[in-house]
Amino acid sequence: MEIKEPLFEYISHDISYNVINGDCLKVLKEVEDGKFDLIITSPPYNIGKSYETKTSIEKYLETQEEIIKELTRTLSKKGNLCWQVGNYVHKGEVFPLDIYYYQIFKKQGLKLRNRIIWHFGHGLHASKRFSGRYETILWFSKTNDYIFNLDRVRVPAKYPGKRHFKGEKKGLPSGNPLGKNPSDIWEIVANDWENAIWNIPNVKSNHPEKTSHPCQFPIELVERCVLALTNERSWVLDPFAGVGSTVIASIKNNRNAIGIEKQKVYCEIAEQRIKDLKEGSLKIRPINKPIYKPSGNEKVSQVPKEWLQHEL
Repeated sequence: MEIKEPLFEYISHDISYNVINGDCLKVLKEVEDGKFDLIITSPPYNIGKSYETKTSIEKYLETQEEIIKELTRTLSKKGNLCWQVGNYVHKGEVFPLDIYYYQIFKKQGLKLRNRIIWHFGHGLHASKRFSGRYETILWFSKTNDYIFNLDRVRVPAKYPGKRHFKGEKKGLPSGNPLGKNPSDIWEIVANDWENAIWNIPNVKSNHPEKTSHPCQFPIELVERCVLALTNERSWVLDPFAGVGSTVIASIKNNRNAIGIEKQKVYCEIAEQRIKDLKEGSLKIRPINKPIYKPSGNEKVSQVPKEWLQHEL
């Protein structure tokens, strides 16, 4: 059954949140050490959009490195950092930003846990190269003792009725009753389910979350990171907050959140979206909304009776 678009109820448990209009670096210098369990953002890509100043790739990365140093300082010992970037293109040449950024994060002692590929079906078309349909999320932890709640983000298995065919577990269900690990490529591929990934469309004109921001973060993308990489009441930071998707995903799941955004107009949109969330009128694409479902006629497409009593 298709999941209908929900009307979210905002329940406050003394959760704190703020969208700060200001320069990212200046604000960060006022934040205490180790405050955030998760820092997640999509920084400006240096591609000349309305909210960016296009500069050389070297100067761009130099500026970002200074910010990343402050972010690392404010990350808790159990904290995680997710850095979502695409490619910088100059005179037809592609510069893969995640590769450039990797060295910067390693200099700060962070440990890469996953290089997640976010694939989406729509984007700009290219005429002299293949059209880009993905961006990359670099997930780093500060230490080896980091927050990771896999059960909060498992996705439904295509064949939950599969059973062990030999050994001491012969005849028992072979999967996990809560679902499967979503892997490190986020989309569902119907004819290659074992690489199955989270389907998260980018925010285009027909997306229910669309605002005037040209490169808007999907709430669903942030929410899965928030659920997996924080605990309730953790502090979450987005240093390039845009229209507040990270703050919304955080307070919706009882996390504290701070967003920093230098463009006042985007701060105003973020504040309105948060207000709409509280009132239950904010349109959000449902997390885990399915794009493919087996017919149900096959035995292995049916949920084992042993799992029916399990609830997340």
